[in-house]
Amino acid sequence: MTFTNNVTRLLDGKGIAYTTHTYAYSEELHSATDVADAIGLPQAQVFKTLVALDTAPGQKPLLVVIPGNATLDLKILARAIGAKKMKMAARAEAERLTGLLAGGISPLALINRGFVVYVDSRAKSFERIYISAGERGAQVGLDIADLAKLTRARYVVLD
Repeated sequence: MTFTNNVTRLLDGKGIAYTTHTYAYSEELHSATDVADAIGLPQAQVFKTLVALDTAPGQKPLLVVIPGNATLDLKILARAIGAKKMKMAARAEAERLTGLLAGGISPLALINRGFVVYVDSRAKSFERIYISAGERGAQVGLDIADLAKLTRARYVVLD
C-alpha cells in the first residue's frame, strides 16, 4: 500500500528520495521508541520532533528533532542556542501551535510556517533518519542532508 500526504507530495515535488513506513497508531503505541519497534528500525535512528519554547518575551516556538530514545535536556538546549531559559510545550499547546496532533508533529509538515528547526547533531551519524510524516501512523525515512536543507535546520549538540 502506498502512503501519500502533504509531506510525501512535498518530497516528490522536490525530487527527494524517501521511504514511507506505516503502523497502527494507538495511545499505547505512540512514543518514538514504540514507533521504531513497530516499524523494525533502530530506536536511535527514529527521531521525534518536540516543540520547545524560549521563555523570553516575543520568542517564537521552535522545533527540536532528537533521537527517539533520547531525552531533551532544556538547559543544554538553551546553552546551545543562546537562550536564557527554555521550556517544553505541553501536548495541547504543541498541537495548537503546530496544528498537528502529537505523534504526527513533523518539521516537514511545518515548512514555511515560521518555526526554527534544530536537529540534534547525533543525526549526522546516520545517512538516513526517520521522522513523522506529518500524521499519526506514518514515518518517512530520508537523508539527513535533505531534511536539513528543506527545513533550513541548524544542528546543535544536545548530548
